Amino acid sequence: MDFIPSFLFINPVKAQKVEINYQRASLPVLSGMETNPVGFIRVVNSDCRKIVLTGISYDFKGTSDLKDVKHIALYECNEQGRILKNKLLAYSRADAMKGHFRVCLPLVRDTCYWAFAVGLNTDVNLLHRINVNCTEVSWNTGNVVLDQVYKEGLRVGCPLRLSFQDGVHTSRIPGLATSKKGTLLTIYDARWRSARDLQGDIDIAMNRSEDGGQTWKPMQCVLDQGKWGGLPEEFNGVSDACILVDDYTGTIFVAGLWMHGVLDRNTGQWVEGLTEESSQWIHQWHAKGSQPGVEVKQTSQFLITYSKDDGKTWSTPVNITPATKRPEWWLYAPAPGHGITLKDGTLVFPTQGRDASGKPFSNITYSKDGGQTWVASNPAYSNTTECMAVELEDGSLMLNMRDNRNHNVESPNGRRICITNDLGNTWSEHPTSHSVLTEPTCMASIHKHYYKVKGKKKSLLVFLNPNSYCARNHLTLKLSLDDGMAWPEKYWLVLDEWGGYGYSCITSVDRETLGVVYEGSGAQLIFQKIKIADLLKNN
Repeated sequence: MDFIPSFLFINPVKAQKVEINYQRASLPVLSGMETNPVGFIRVVNSDCRKIVLTGISYDFKGTSDLKDVKHIALYECNEQGRILKNKLLAYSRADAMKGHFRVCLPLVRDTCYWAFAVGLNTDVNLLHRINVNCTEVSWNTGNVVLDQVYKEGLRVGCPLRLSFQDGVHTSRIPGLATSKKGTLLTIYDARWRSARDLQGDIDIAMNRSEDGGQTWKPMQCVLDQGKWGGLPEEFNGVSDACILVDDYTGTIFVAGLWMHGVLDRNTGQWVEGLTEESSQWIHQWHAKGSQPGVEVKQTSQFLITYSKDDGKTWSTPVNITPATKRPEWWLYAPAPGHGITLKDGTLVFPTQGRDASGKPFSNITYSKDGGQTWVASNPAYSNTTECMAVELEDGSLMLNMRDNRNHNVESPNGRRICITNDLGNTWSEHPTSHSVLTEPTCMASIHKHYYKVKGKKKSLLVFLNPNSYCARNHLTLKLSLDDGMAWPEKYWLVLDEWGGYGYSCITSVDRETLGVVYEGSGAQLIFQKIKIADLLKNN
């Protein structure tokens, strides 16, 4: 990875009062997509004379396989390199390592921007790289040759979910896991009618990959409450799913939060007489959108379905709310992402809720009998929500939590992190709590990966979130080699600088490879593969 900061003006070349810079953002280049931004040119004209660009040359040196690229194009763009798709200036097949666009581009402003974009084939190897450099720019009064700046290409990604794919308006809130057979399973909210959270026509959907993420099976619905209770699907939404693979039996569990109808935001009472034409809406986290009690007309419901055939078919959902939720809690819900199997076989879902006063908390829900019965732990911390868990080398369990205190706060800012040695009966804060792993108050993912060095089994922690205190951008993968005590910057990898909604999940594809799915800038859900060796090469 080239660790030059993005958008830094590199090696500016001046000739006749024209300054030219070539730069790029750290973005995935998506297979099958026609317009992937891969770098852009900034031209500053401090000359009072009229100047016209007449030619722009480029090369693909550093690209893994030129056959991956269908075409290259030149567009107008803004100062960040974001393409203006209605401003196509030049277009060519990518049939040679070097190319040239003849253009006629007057510098109508003192600073102008033009971006390269490429279209990729659909069958691109997800471990390949795409690299485009601007090599020469000419204009009516001269020309300048630019030294090659970027030696390693941008990473390829798979646009796993796009807007309106399969008729789904928005696909959000991803989870990702690897089955015992090696199948990748990604889950998400299929928000059929709008991007809005619950309540709405939302099902939990899944795609499976049996070849390490290279191709994906068609979408299937895993949790769908249909018109339960005689209400329209708009009032039987299921959201915020979490997936868990039993590493011992191979059984796959998916948990989701179901809302039946809506509660009055002021009284907390169930609204009667809802029809297809009804416009009432409430969120389980808003006002009195979920209330104490365990009945479907009192509180949102915690559902679990399971599969014993590698995710091909799914059981009728089991509602664990009556047996598990404390009646005084306003809400008890899965935390999105994935759960884990502890070394002793205990199954653990990360969970969240609202306490007896309606205030948020994070906790875990576990099963010691293979998913037959479940137990909700005590809250780990207050005013925290979405969380994920990992088992540390000493057998303790670490819970990494979204903390509402971080919202638009630069310092102190950091994920809330707690430890338990008794499955959440008691909790203690980790030394790094609220001091590392900056967040803009957003879901984040953490995962434990095992690998081998010279035949010896080792482990590391992997973390992914928007690395910002104020915006959901700069989605950055980070590593810890010491069970979460430190996350050295030399191991950071920016996957998507522009970002999106920012939710993510991580899994181990195999000993050498990580798989990540996240809400990014180029698609609603993006899947990428990353070699552990690439991340550790600075070790």
